[in-house]
Amino acid sequence: MEGSTRRQFLAGAASLGGALAVGPVAGAAALPRGAGAGARGGPGRTVAVLGGGVSGLSAAHELAERGYRVTVYEYYDALGGKARSMDVPGSAAGGRRALPGEHGFRFFPGFYRNLPDTLRRIPCAGNPGGVHDNLRDATQALLAFDAPRPGLLLPFRSLTRPLDLGDLAPDALRRTLAGALDEVLHLPAGEPAYFVDRLLVHLTSCDVRREEQWERVPWWDFIRAGRMSHDYQRLLGVGLTRDLVATRAERASTRTVARTVVEAFLLNGLLGRGGDGQPDRVLNGPTSEAWIDPWAAHLASLGVEFRTGTEVREVLYAGGRITGVRVAPAGGGAPGTVRADYYLSALPVEHARATWGPGLRAADPRLARCDAIGTDWMTGIQFYLRRPVRLVHGHAVCLDSPWSLTAVGQAQFWDRDFAAAYGDGTVRDCLSVCVSEWDRPGILYGRTAKECTREEVAREVWAQCRRAFERPGGGWPADADVHGWFLDPAVTGLGGPAPANREQLLVHPAGTLYDRPSAATAVGNFFLAGDYVRTDVDLATMEGANESARRAVNALLDADGSSAGRCRVWGLFRPPELEPLKLVDEARYRLGLPNTFDLG
Repeated sequence: MEGSTRRQFLAGAASLGGALAVGPVAGAAALPRGAGAGARGGPGRTVAVLGGGVSGLSAAHELAERGYRVTVYEYYDALGGKARSMDVPGSAAGGRRALPGEHGFRFFPGFYRNLPDTLRRIPCAGNPGGVHDNLRDATQALLAFDAPRPGLLLPFRSLTRPLDLGDLAPDALRRTLAGALDEVLHLPAGEPAYFVDRLLVHLTSCDVRREEQWERVPWWDFIRAGRMSHDYQRLLGVGLTRDLVATRAERASTRTVARTVVEAFLLNGLLGRGGDGQPDRVLNGPTSEAWIDPWAAHLASLGVEFRTGTEVREVLYAGGRITGVRVAPAGGGAPGTVRADYYLSALPVEHARATWGPGLRAADPRLARCDAIGTDWMTGIQFYLRRPVRLVHGHAVCLDSPWSLTAVGQAQFWDRDFAAAYGDGTVRDCLSVCVSEWDRPGILYGRTAKECTREEVAREVWAQCRRAFERPGGGWPADADVHGWFLDPAVTGLGGPAPANREQLLVHPAGTLYDRPSAATAVGNFFLAGDYVRTDVDLATMEGANESARRAVNALLDADGSSAGRCRVWGLFRPPELEPLKLVDEARYRLGLPNTFDLG
């Protein structure tokens, strides 16, 4: 195995067509109550899981613990989907591993509940809490304006005092949030208070109003951004949508942005109510090393088989059931047909819907509505540096960047000497940058990211980062400190007539909630998982992928008549102090009246 990473070994073994043959893992979590050989329905039943990303691996995990025979079919030669790490070709030297590349950096907000439960159930050597112990708290965030304007440093830990009884009463919440925004953001007089009043409208809106009214209203219109200052628009409009979830404030559903990006992050994360931990957490190493590889090894020990390098071509439907799945080698070759008792599609929506033929779409019209679900580009680029960069102990947002950049210096969180572990021994840090806007002109070439070549994208991103982060005495690296860079190979054709991105991100324009399917379909042996499936978290996240997998497995268990314990599904925290106001709002909504706090 000299010269190969453990990830390459796992992927290679899987692609040969057998189960990954590893022994039992010490400290493996016990099976849930009702799982295993004593459960009715599960043992001996076969499940084909289509897709080896977070949703597919989450589903395989839950099914294998309940005694099902699971095979995962994955397009790439490695598992993990958009969450996986990738070796930078030709970068390993002197017995060190290749430099780690990725689709984009991993971010584990404190409001996640379902995914952290899975992380705790993945054994990892030396970790009593499994892979979950590989999470590290990011204690700060930097909101960086272009020079010479100073940025805003947010100290997360000082904001996470657990709330006392009464702190979430509307008047107290208004004072707390308006004061914090006024102190931190320095917006023109009255704008922080107005924004908080808009938040109170949503926080006290009933579920019916949220789904029937606010789902149809763009976030930009809801917060009245068009009549506010540039900083209000950039910080509370674009900053909360384009920079964080790659959707545009002018189009993004208010229900999604307010409920998840604002409400969940605020209440579950920043204010310490109902969450799993600190607001911002990252892994202590490359994603595949710290998470995906231990996960694959654990699933293999449970009997899960992997078929990597396999493209799913078509889900075959006849006689009211799925009869098989047509697959082929991803690099080309003769197709074949996969047979199983149950089929669980965990492909991204843009790939999943391409596999549903007319008969299947007619059997469940909700599948056809998925054609209206939109995706967009949010892709990472990594810069490998000869000296460490210390912008902030957490993520940094380039607020004035035309390409909506968000960055994190990774080595500060990794439990290893970067230079000794990776590359040729001269690289000491990795600045990982997510590019969320690919359709606006940049500052160097006056072209959009899609119109630039890969080399021009790298130079443009570096220039925009430098303009945001370089300050006298701030320690921003010189151009000569850049050893190299890596851009996700899923992005192809840049600078040409047909740029493409095979790994796009689900976006949430107003009104698209109604196009999203549930985990259970109208076809009795076919189920869906992925962040496009309806979930409580309602956002294109790893949490949404994990939650959807739990819902899909529960639906499969119901269809199979299994007596195995159902997967626990956590919803977002709902402050009990606000529930009476939501009941009042439901009555007002049904009478055609606005929310009590909606003063226009």
